[in-house]
Amino acid sequence: MTKILVDVPVHSPGMKTLKGIPGVTVEVCDPITEERVTRPKSTLVDKEILFCAAPPENLDDMVSLQWIQIASSGFESLIPLDLPARGIQASNARGVYDIPIAEWCLSMMINLTRDLPQLYRNQQTGHWDRDARFQSEIRGRTVGFWGYGGLARETARFAKTLGLRVHALTRNPNLSQSNLYRVEGTGDPEGTLPDKVLGTEDKKIFLESLDYLVLGLPLNDQTRGIVTAEDLRSLPKSAFVLNPARGPLIQEEALLEALRNGWIAGAALDTHYHYPMPQDHPLWAFPNVIMTPHISGSTKGTRFPERIWDLFVQNVIRYNAGDPVLNLLDSMALSPQKGFE
Repeated sequence: MTKILVDVPVHSPGMKTLKGIPGVTVEVCDPITEERVTRPKSTLVDKEILFCAAPPENLDDMVSLQWIQIASSGFESLIPLDLPARGIQASNARGVYDIPIAEWCLSMMINLTRDLPQLYRNQQTGHWDRDARFQSEIRGRTVGFWGYGGLARETARFAKTLGLRVHALTRNPNLSQSNLYRVEGTGDPEGTLPDKVLGTEDKKIFLESLDYLVLGLPLNDQTRGIVTAEDLRSLPKSAFVLNPARGPLIQEEALLEALRNGWIAGAALDTHYHYPMPQDHPLWAFPNVIMTPHISGSTKGTRFPERIWDLFVQNVIRYNAGDPVLNLLDSMALSPQKGFE
Protein backbone atom coordinates (compact mmCIF):
# COMPACT_ATOMS: atom_id res chain seq x y z
CA MET A 1 0.00 0.00 0.00
CA THR A 2 1.11 3.57 -0.75
CA LYS A 3 0.71 5.59 2.45
CA ILE A 4 -0.11 9.28 2.01
CA LEU A 5 -0.01 12.10 4.54
CA VAL A 6 -2.28 15.03 3.66
CA ASP A 7 -1.16 18.23 5.34
CA VAL A 8 -3.37 20.73 3.49
CA PRO A 9 -7.05 21.64 3.94
CA VAL A 10 -9.24 18.81 2.70
CA HIS A 11 -11.38 19.28 -0.41
CA SER A 12 -14.11 16.68 0.05
CA PRO A 13 -14.61 15.71 -3.64
CA GLY A 14 -10.85 15.49 -4.10
CA MET A 15 -10.41 13.37 -0.98
CA LYS A 16 -13.17 11.03 -2.11
CA THR A 17 -11.42 10.53 -5.45
CA LEU A 18 -8.06 10.07 -3.74
CA LYS A 19 -9.37 7.38 -1.41
CA GLY A 20 -10.90 5.62 -4.41
CA ILE A 21 -7.50 5.07 -6.02
CA PRO A 22 -6.53 1.40 -5.61
CA GLY A 23 -3.56 0.70 -3.37
CA VAL A 24 -3.47 3.91 -1.31
CA THR A 25 -4.18 4.75 2.32
CA VAL A 26 -4.60 8.33 3.47
CA GLU A 27 -4.00 10.04 6.81
CA VAL A 28 -4.92 13.68 7.40
CA CYS A 29 -3.41 16.05 9.95
CA ASP A 30 -4.17 19.66 10.79
CA PRO A 31 -2.63 21.55 7.88
CA ILE A 32 0.48 23.69 8.11
CA THR A 33 -0.59 26.86 6.36
CA GLU A 34 2.23 29.35 6.90
CA GLU A 35 5.18 27.91 8.83
CA ARG A 36 6.87 24.57 9.24
CA VAL A 37 6.17 22.82 12.55
CA THR A 38 7.12 19.52 14.14
CA ARG A 39 4.80 16.56 13.61
CA PRO A 40 4.58 13.40 15.72
CA LYS A 41 7.11 10.84 14.54
CA SER A 42 4.42 8.16 14.52
CA THR A 43 2.51 10.20 11.92
CA LEU A 44 5.52 10.58 9.65
CA VAL A 45 7.61 7.45 9.80
CA ASP A 46 5.72 5.22 7.36
CA LYS A 47 4.44 7.79 4.83
CA GLU A 48 5.66 7.52 1.25
CA ILE A 49 3.89 10.64 -0.09
CA LEU A 50 3.48 14.04 1.57
CA PHE A 51 0.96 16.61 0.32
CA CYS A 52 1.71 19.88 2.09
CA ALA A 53 2.15 23.62 2.04
CA ALA A 54 5.46 23.24 3.89
CA PRO A 55 7.27 20.10 5.07
CA PRO A 56 7.47 19.48 8.83
CA GLU A 57 10.52 20.58 10.77
CA ASN A 58 11.30 16.97 11.62
CA LEU A 59 11.42 15.79 8.01
CA ASP A 60 14.20 13.40 9.01
CA ASP A 61 11.52 11.26 10.67
CA MET A 62 9.94 10.59 7.28
CA VAL A 63 12.28 7.70 6.54
CA SER A 64 9.90 6.19 3.96
CA LEU A 65 9.25 9.44 2.08
CA GLN A 66 9.65 9.28 -1.71
CA TRP A 67 7.73 12.29 -3.04
CA ILE A 68 6.47 15.67 -1.82
CA GLN A 69 3.67 17.58 -3.53
CA ILE A 70 3.63 21.21 -2.35
CA ALA A 71 0.64 23.50 -2.69
CA SER A 72 2.60 26.53 -3.94
CA SER A 73 4.35 27.40 -7.17
CA GLY A 74 7.38 28.85 -5.43
CA PHE A 75 9.54 26.22 -3.79
CA GLU A 76 12.23 28.28 -2.07
CA SER A 77 11.41 26.53 1.22
CA LEU A 78 12.44 23.15 -0.21
CA ILE A 79 15.95 24.11 -1.30
CA PRO A 80 17.61 24.11 2.16
CA LEU A 81 16.27 20.58 2.75
CA ASP A 82 18.52 19.14 0.00
CA LEU A 83 15.88 16.66 -1.10
CA PRO A 84 18.00 15.19 -3.93
CA ALA A 85 20.57 14.03 -1.37
CA ARG A 86 17.76 12.28 0.52
CA GLY A 87 16.45 10.59 -2.62
CA ILE A 88 13.16 12.48 -2.40
CA GLN A 89 11.30 13.87 -5.43
CA ALA A 90 9.18 17.02 -5.26
CA SER A 91 6.61 18.73 -7.46
CA ASN A 92 5.03 22.16 -7.16
CA ALA A 93 1.65 23.69 -7.91
CA ARG A 94 2.57 25.33 -11.18
CA GLY A 95 -0.56 25.92 -13.26
CA VAL A 96 -2.95 26.01 -10.31
CA TYR A 97 -2.69 29.78 -9.94
CA ASP A 98 -2.42 30.81 -13.59
CA ILE A 99 -6.03 31.88 -14.16
CA PRO A 100 -6.42 34.27 -11.20
CA ILE A 101 -2.96 35.76 -11.76
CA ALA A 102 -3.71 36.30 -15.45
CA GLU A 103 -6.98 38.02 -14.53
CA TRP A 104 -5.05 40.22 -12.08
CA CYS A 105 -2.58 41.14 -14.82
CA LEU A 106 -5.31 42.09 -17.30
CA SER A 107 -7.19 44.11 -14.69
CA MET A 108 -4.00 45.95 -13.71
CA MET A 109 -3.21 46.80 -17.35
CA ILE A 110 -6.68 48.26 -17.81
CA ASN A 111 -6.64 50.05 -14.45
CA LEU A 112 -3.25 51.62 -15.08
CA THR A 113 -3.99 52.57 -18.69
CA ARG A 114 -7.23 54.32 -17.79
CA ASP A 115 -5.78 55.63 -14.51
CA LEU A 116 -8.61 54.12 -12.48
CA PRO A 117 -6.83 54.99 -9.19
CA GLN A 118 -7.11 58.71 -10.00
CA LEU A 119 -10.73 58.32 -11.12
CA TYR A 120 -11.48 56.72 -7.77
CA ARG A 121 -9.73 59.55 -5.92
CA ASN A 122 -11.79 62.01 -7.99
CA GLN A 123 -14.94 60.16 -6.96
CA GLN A 124 -14.00 60.44 -3.29
CA THR A 125 -13.76 64.22 -3.58
CA GLY A 126 -16.63 64.75 -6.03
CA HIS A 127 -14.23 66.04 -8.69
CA TRP A 128 -15.49 65.89 -12.31
CA ASP A 129 -12.62 65.34 -14.77
CA ARG A 130 -12.99 63.85 -18.28
CA ASP A 131 -9.31 64.06 -19.21
CA ALA A 132 -8.16 61.99 -22.21
CA ARG A 133 -5.95 59.76 -20.03
CA PHE A 134 -9.08 58.24 -18.52
CA GLN A 135 -10.29 57.11 -21.96
CA SER A 136 -7.34 55.09 -23.28
CA GLU A 137 -7.52 51.56 -24.73
CA ILE A 138 -5.19 48.61 -24.33
CA ARG A 139 -6.01 47.10 -27.74
CA GLY A 140 -3.07 47.36 -30.13
CA ARG A 141 -0.50 47.74 -27.36
CA THR A 142 2.39 45.38 -26.65
CA VAL A 143 2.77 43.28 -23.51
CA GLY A 144 6.07 41.59 -22.86
CA PHE A 145 6.70 38.65 -20.54
CA TRP A 146 10.10 38.32 -18.92
CA GLY A 147 9.88 34.57 -18.40
CA TYR A 148 7.25 32.57 -20.28
CA GLY A 149 5.90 30.18 -17.69
CA GLY A 150 2.33 29.40 -16.71
CA LEU A 151 1.15 32.80 -15.49
CA ALA A 152 2.66 34.44 -18.58
CA ARG A 153 1.05 31.97 -20.96
CA GLU A 154 -2.44 32.40 -19.55
CA THR A 155 -2.04 36.19 -19.47
CA ALA A 156 -0.81 36.00 -23.08
CA ARG A 157 -3.95 34.06 -24.05
CA PHE A 158 -6.16 36.76 -22.54
CA ALA A 159 -4.04 39.50 -24.09
CA LYS A 160 -4.29 38.08 -27.61
CA THR A 161 -8.06 37.84 -27.22
CA LEU A 162 -8.13 41.55 -26.36
CA GLY A 163 -6.02 42.51 -29.37
CA LEU A 164 -2.61 43.05 -27.79
CA ARG A 165 0.72 42.06 -29.27
CA VAL A 166 2.66 39.54 -27.18
CA HIS A 167 6.44 39.45 -26.83
CA ALA A 168 8.42 36.98 -24.71
CA LEU A 169 11.96 37.13 -23.34
CA THR A 170 13.34 33.70 -22.53
CA ARG A 171 16.60 31.76 -22.47
CA ASN A 172 14.99 28.80 -24.23
CA PRO A 173 13.51 29.48 -27.67
CA ASN A 174 11.61 26.16 -27.58
CA LEU A 175 8.36 27.21 -25.90
CA SER A 176 6.49 23.89 -26.05
CA GLN A 177 5.71 22.27 -22.69
CA SER A 178 4.96 18.79 -21.41
CA ASN A 179 4.29 17.12 -18.05
CA LEU A 180 3.07 20.35 -16.51
CA TYR A 181 -0.32 20.90 -14.90
CA ARG A 182 -2.75 23.32 -16.47
CA VAL A 183 -6.48 23.79 -16.37
CA GLU A 184 -8.00 22.51 -19.60
CA GLY A 185 -8.40 25.21 -22.22
CA THR A 186 -5.94 27.59 -20.61
CA GLY A 187 -2.41 28.74 -21.32
CA ASP A 188 -0.20 28.18 -24.34
CA PRO A 189 1.21 24.63 -24.13
CA GLU A 190 2.63 24.70 -27.66
CA GLY A 191 4.16 28.16 -27.26
CA THR A 192 2.48 29.59 -30.36
CA LEU A 193 0.93 32.77 -28.96
CA PRO A 194 3.86 35.23 -28.86
CA ASP A 195 4.24 37.48 -31.87
CA LYS A 196 7.93 37.74 -31.09
CA VAL A 197 10.28 35.63 -28.95
CA LEU A 198 13.64 37.12 -27.99
CA GLY A 199 16.65 35.66 -26.23
CA THR A 200 18.27 37.30 -23.24
CA GLU A 201 20.97 38.74 -25.49
CA ASP A 202 18.22 40.92 -27.02
CA LYS A 203 16.87 42.15 -23.69
CA LYS A 204 17.22 45.85 -24.54
CA ILE A 205 15.35 45.41 -27.84
CA PHE A 206 12.64 43.52 -25.94
CA LEU A 207 12.24 46.21 -23.28
CA GLU A 208 12.20 49.12 -25.75
CA SER A 209 9.21 47.57 -27.56
CA LEU A 210 6.81 47.35 -24.61
CA ASP A 211 3.78 49.10 -23.24
CA TYR A 212 3.56 46.60 -20.37
CA LEU A 213 6.31 44.50 -18.80
CA VAL A 214 5.03 41.47 -16.86
CA LEU A 215 7.50 39.55 -14.72
CA GLY A 216 7.03 35.78 -14.73
CA LEU A 217 10.30 34.49 -13.29
CA PRO A 218 10.93 32.40 -10.18
CA LEU A 219 13.11 33.93 -7.45
CA ASN A 220 16.53 32.41 -6.94
CA ASP A 221 20.17 33.43 -6.70
CA GLN A 222 20.30 34.00 -10.45
CA THR A 223 17.12 36.11 -10.70
CA ARG A 224 17.22 38.15 -7.49
CA GLY A 225 17.58 41.76 -8.62
CA ILE A 226 17.63 40.75 -12.27
CA VAL A 227 15.64 43.87 -13.23
CA THR A 228 18.09 46.74 -12.87
CA ALA A 229 17.93 50.51 -13.16
CA GLU A 230 19.34 50.20 -16.67
CA ASP A 231 16.51 47.83 -17.62
CA LEU A 232 13.87 50.20 -16.27
CA ARG A 233 15.45 53.09 -18.18
CA SER A 234 15.27 50.97 -21.34
CA LEU A 235 11.48 50.85 -21.14
CA PRO A 236 9.49 53.61 -22.85
CA LYS A 237 8.42 56.32 -20.42
CA SER A 238 4.83 55.35 -21.23
CA ALA A 239 5.33 51.73 -20.12
CA PHE A 240 3.93 50.06 -17.01
CA VAL A 241 5.61 47.33 -14.94
CA LEU A 242 3.56 44.48 -13.46
CA ASN A 243 5.07 42.13 -10.89
CA PRO A 244 2.86 39.21 -9.82
CA ALA A 245 5.89 36.90 -9.51
CA ARG A 246 8.34 37.89 -6.73
CA GLY A 247 9.11 41.37 -5.43
CA PRO A 248 12.92 41.14 -5.25
CA LEU A 249 13.18 40.32 -8.95
CA ILE A 250 13.32 44.13 -9.30
CA GLN A 251 16.06 45.97 -7.48
CA GLU A 252 14.17 47.99 -4.89
CA GLU A 253 16.08 51.24 -5.19
CA ALA A 254 15.99 51.01 -8.98
CA LEU A 255 12.20 50.75 -8.93
CA LEU A 256 11.88 53.70 -6.56
CA GLU A 257 14.23 55.75 -8.74
CA ALA A 258 12.29 54.83 -11.88
CA LEU A 259 9.02 55.99 -10.32
CA ARG A 260 10.47 59.17 -8.83
CA ASN A 261 12.18 60.18 -12.09
CA GLY A 262 9.41 59.18 -14.49
CA TRP A 263 11.38 56.47 -16.30
CA ILE A 264 8.15 54.45 -16.39
CA ALA A 265 4.50 55.46 -16.32
CA GLY A 266 3.62 53.36 -13.28
CA ALA A 267 3.50 49.90 -11.77
CA ALA A 268 1.23 47.23 -10.33
CA LEU A 269 2.85 45.19 -7.56
CA ASP A 270 1.38 42.09 -5.96
CA THR A 271 4.65 40.72 -4.59
CA HIS A 272 6.87 42.75 -2.33
CA TYR A 273 10.15 43.35 -0.54
CA HIS A 274 8.68 42.96 2.95
CA TYR A 275 5.74 40.97 4.34
CA PRO A 276 3.75 42.91 5.26
CA MET A 277 4.96 46.07 3.56
CA PRO A 278 5.62 48.76 6.22
CA GLN A 279 3.05 51.52 6.29
CA ASP A 280 5.76 54.12 5.74
CA HIS A 281 7.31 52.40 2.72
CA PRO A 282 7.54 54.95 -0.14
CA LEU A 283 5.87 52.62 -2.66
CA TRP A 284 2.51 53.18 -0.95
CA ALA A 285 2.60 56.89 -1.75
CA PHE A 286 3.04 56.87 -5.54
CA PRO A 287 -0.26 57.83 -7.24
CA ASN A 288 0.69 55.74 -10.30
CA VAL A 289 1.35 52.52 -8.35
CA ILE A 290 -1.27 49.90 -7.50
CA MET A 291 -0.27 47.79 -4.49
CA THR A 292 -2.08 44.53 -3.72
CA PRO A 293 -1.13 42.24 -0.78
CA HIS A 294 0.01 39.13 -2.67
CA ILE A 295 -3.51 38.03 -3.56
CA SER A 296 -3.31 37.66 -7.34
CA GLY A 297 -3.21 33.86 -7.09
CA SER A 298 -4.35 33.42 -3.51
CA THR A 299 -4.97 30.07 -1.86
CA LYS A 300 -8.20 31.64 -0.57
CA GLY A 301 -9.66 31.78 -4.07
CA THR A 302 -12.86 29.80 -4.52
CA ARG A 303 -11.42 27.58 -7.26
CA PHE A 304 -8.08 26.87 -5.60
CA PRO A 305 -9.09 23.76 -3.59
CA GLU A 306 -10.50 21.86 -6.57
CA ARG A 307 -7.47 22.70 -8.73
CA ILE A 308 -4.76 21.81 -6.22
CA TRP A 309 -6.56 18.55 -5.39
CA ASP A 310 -7.05 17.79 -9.08
CA LEU A 311 -3.30 18.15 -9.56
CA PHE A 312 -2.52 15.95 -6.56
CA VAL A 313 -4.96 13.19 -7.51
CA GLN A 314 -3.61 13.12 -11.07
CA ASN A 315 -0.10 12.88 -9.68
CA VAL A 316 -0.91 10.05 -7.27
CA ILE A 317 -2.34 8.07 -10.17
CA ARG A 318 0.82 8.76 -12.17
CA TYR A 319 3.06 7.90 -9.24
CA ASN A 320 1.35 4.56 -8.61
CA ALA A 321 1.60 3.74 -12.31
CA GLY A 322 5.33 4.50 -12.34
CA ASP A 323 4.86 7.50 -14.63
CA PRO A 324 6.51 10.92 -14.13
CA VAL A 325 4.40 13.23 -11.99
CA LEU A 326 3.30 16.62 -13.30
CA ASN A 327 5.39 19.64 -12.30
CA LEU A 328 8.32 17.46 -11.22
CA LEU A 329 11.12 19.70 -9.98
CA ASP A 330 14.55 19.03 -11.40
CA SER A 331 17.13 17.83 -8.87
CA MET A 332 19.44 20.67 -9.88
CA ALA A 333 16.66 23.15 -9.16
CA LEU A 334 16.31 21.73 -5.64
CA SER A 335 20.03 21.72 -4.92
CA PRO A 336 21.16 24.20 -2.24
CA GLN A 337 24.40 24.64 -4.17
CA LYS A 338 22.76 25.57 -7.45
CA GLY A 339 19.47 27.25 -6.57
CA PHE A 340 16.62 26.76 -9.00
CA GLU A 341 16.19 27.92 -12.56
